[in-house]
Amino acid sequence: MLKAGIIGLGVGESHIAGYQAHRQCRVTALCDLSEEKCLEARRKYPDMLITPDPAEIISDPGIDVVSVASYDDCHCGQIIAALDAGKHVFVEKPLCLFASEARDIRRALDRNPHLKISSNLILRRTPRFIDLKRSIAKGEMGEIFHVEGDYDYGRLQKITEGWRGRIDFYSVMLGGGIHMIDLLMWLTGDPVVEVAAFGNAICSRGSAFRYDDMVAGILKFKSGLTGKVAANFGCVRPHFHGLSVYGTKATFINGRPDATLFTSRDPADEPVKIRTPYPGTRKGDMIGSFVDAILGRGEPEVTGEDIFRAISVCFALEEAARTSSVVPVEYL
Repeated sequence: MLKAGIIGLGVGESHIAGYQAHRQCRVTALCDLSEEKCLEARRKYPDMLITPDPAEIISDPGIDVVSVASYDDCHCGQIIAALDAGKHVFVEKPLCLFASEARDIRRALDRNPHLKISSNLILRRTPRFIDLKRSIAKGEMGEIFHVEGDYDYGRLQKITEGWRGRIDFYSVMLGGGIHMIDLLMWLTGDPVVEVAAFGNAICSRGSAFRYDDMVAGILKFKSGLTGKVAANFGCVRPHFHGLSVYGTKATFINGRPDATLFTSRDPADEPVKIRTPYPGTRKGDMIGSFVDAILGRGEPEVTGEDIFRAISVCFALEEAARTSSVVPVEYL
């Protein structure tokens, strides 16, 4: 029976169900810096240890796995401390905020090769996108030549009023766009080798938020296919994952409630409506495969290498937006 501790009771609270759903795992400890959240957690989970101190979770010899769902600028230190304390780590995206931190985490994993790490890149669990991946693999779309992913956050107040605007650095590409970057590489099986990007802060102008709230990037993949990705936190629309996949035989456009599949260039031909569930997943759904991996039953749905691949593209996009230049992706 594995015992899990969770640091951060925002999205981290949704991890509880993911661990508890596994018959060989249970959550024994929760942590949040907010005393109000700790008081609420003590009422809801009276049998668990509740603490405002992350170190109490990390140092507990009875805990086998730690979920890191704290503020983004805390991830690196907590991940490394947990690994060096012998804990497996499930981390909310992003893994960290800087390439130097990613290298430090890589070294901690090298010191502890028996430990597993995974991240909540949850779009891989969307039934609609799972079906699309199968279709691409079967050749039903033809050869893929262009892909687009738009992370439309639609929650401007989260960056202008919440913790994202109070930490020393926040990246909308790392905090949101990374979902689309991972999705595009997962769907195509093709790594990104070069990027260009631009950003602005028009939507959050006049607020306390100090960073770009919109970043758009162009991607060049190893095979030669092209791509576009955007992290749009200020958009006036509900949260949505825009996805377009262009193949030589068909074009897939995600929509709500249905996606559309075009199999003809003739405007008289009706496209196919795709009604497979979207998003159709919960934020703790990837944890089961992670627990199985810890128990020696294969690899997690998102491996450590998957995490480093996605975040390496994010770092290249950050540099490209900062320097207004084309940047090769350095995989960490």
